[in-house]
Amino acid sequence: MRAMNFQKLLVPVGAVVLLGLSWRQYGWGGVAFAGGAIVMFLLMNFNRTMQVLKRAADRPIGTVASSVMLNAKLKPGVTLMHVIAMTRALGELRTPENEQPELYRWTDAGGSYVDAVFNGGKLQSWTLTRPETPADEDTPAA
Repeated sequence: MRAMNFQKLLVPVGAVVLLGLSWRQYGWGGVAFAGGAIVMFLLMNFNRTMQVLKRAADRPIGTVASSVMLNAKLKPGVTLMHVIAMTRALGELRTPENEQPELYRWTDAGGSYVDAVFNGGKLQSWTLTRPETPADEDTPAA
């Protein structure tokens, strides 16, 4: 939890340091340039977030084209926003709201699903579950 708090402070502190260095080196012109760069960075991240959520809004909650492919693409530590961008769908929240860790589920048309555990917005673990298919008695064993 302490590392998460450090990461939340890193960007604002970096912005203040950048503004301070700009002031020291170039005066008000440097502050204006650095401020413009910071605003551009924030606008680009806001725009990306809106695009991801707009794409996800067009799909039913908790659906994905292929659970197996999602399982193969997931990596520990990626953000929930990154997973939503990959699946182009919001995950189905399986835990009570505002409780950590959070469990989200994405299901494909075949009934397979991936349960992903997020703690503080970062992926901790995930499991792929495939439905059991009944064995046909007419099919010879290989």
